Amino acid sequence: MSRYDRYVSPLETRYASPEMQTLFGQQRRVGLWRRLWIALAEAERELGVAIPDEALAQMRAAADTVDFERAAEYEARFRHDVMAHVHTYGEAAPAARAWIHLGATSAYVTDNADLLVLREALLLVQARLGAVVRALAAFAHRYRAVPTLAYTHLQPAQLTTVGKRATLWMQDFAADADELRYRLVALQFLGCKGTTGTQASFLDLFSRDHDKVRRLDRLVAQKMGFDRVVPVSGQTYPRKTDAQILQALAGIAQSAAKMAADLRILQHLGEVLEPFGSEQIGSSAMAYKRNPMRAERITGLARYVMHLPDNASETAAQQWFERTLDDSANRRLVLPEAFLALDAILILAADVAARLEVRENVVRRNVAKELPFMATERCLMLGVAAGGDRQTLHEVIRRHSLEVARAVAEEGAPNDLLQRLAADPAFRSAPIAQVARDLDPLHFVGRAPEQVDEFLHDVVNPLLARLPEAPPAVVRV
Repeated sequence: MSRYDRYVSPLETRYASPEMQTLFGQQRRVGLWRRLWIALAEAERELGVAIPDEALAQMRAAADTVDFERAAEYEARFRHDVMAHVHTYGEAAPAARAWIHLGATSAYVTDNADLLVLREALLLVQARLGAVVRALAAFAHRYRAVPTLAYTHLQPAQLTTVGKRATLWMQDFAADADELRYRLVALQFLGCKGTTGTQASFLDLFSRDHDKVRRLDRLVAQKMGFDRVVPVSGQTYPRKTDAQILQALAGIAQSAAKMAADLRILQHLGEVLEPFGSEQIGSSAMAYKRNPMRAERITGLARYVMHLPDNASETAAQQWFERTLDDSANRRLVLPEAFLALDAILILAADVAARLEVRENVVRRNVAKELPFMATERCLMLGVAAGGDRQTLHEVIRRHSLEVARAVAEEGAPNDLLQRLAADPAFRSAPIAQVARDLDPLHFVGRAPEQVDEFLHDVVNPLLARLPEAPPAVVRV
């Protein structure tokens, strides 16, 4: 049977990077199991267990040469994946066969390996997030003072700038980066806790020496690069950890989806367009189309990631007493797929942000069409300063604005709102004609350019200074 005859996840074939896929691959997983068995044996020997030099030497030599076919044969017999690999490892390191997995339960390798993978995956996500913010920062700086229509209720509102809008996206991602940083700091190793978390087997191994059991927990954690250990547990690390991590991933997906939605609308308006390949086809039927397919893919993948935390929350809530196994099948799906999908989202987002096309002429035309409406607030202030009644003037502006909007939309008439206000008796004493002559869009963007500068200096630059560089990535298919 070829791979084309069976289902293959599109996260593997179309979306996620090789780097993220490798973290959740079987070679990485079982390789970590073997390193955990080595760390356990080393620590037990340091604490007095008579494990021979040859046993440790063979374990180390065979750490990366996993015979997966042999392990599959054992698993078919035992119906137990960890014991299948214990026996497979024992064949590769016969001098260590009697010492592999000594005192441990399956969760020692499965859960501690999961925590190691989660930490590495979070670090990769952190780097990918940095690539998105870095690209958006360059975009925001470049367009910091390009006036554009802002929208509330998806209706034209007061002006902002193209760069300022990008800071709104970055602010969400910055909050996500803070949450990721906290999750990494808070991540704790399970350590050596035994079948129900009481460490009873290790207490027997060390002849009831409680201090050695405590030291074993810390030693193994240190060997695997952790400085914090779960203080108490059942058989597994708390499944609440998974739920919290997936909520952090879902938060990043929310931020990416918000940016993608804005970009899809901006592309509809013709103002800002996502990158488009020289041979890219927008539609199989409509050859002229340039669809925002990258932003749409971000939206679809983000929707998937945002719904995965419910699985982890349910799993955490349904772990009866010291553990049940209903978490296993669910976690095998949910944890890798959340990271693989988010990896794809962030690669797409970074690519889009780095290559956005701003059609400034279109932006200017759209601003010019609405700018007289933007100026009415200034007219209102001038009218009141000239002795007018605020509420009366507001009603005059409202009435003229609606009529002009209708004429522009239905008749293609020019926007003569300010001329109408200047001619209205209610504004006789106000210098409205001066407002009409001084319709520079930059006078209506407030502090948007300065806000961009301050945000980049105060928030983004310190954030990027602590985020790692992402490995090179390409958008797949």
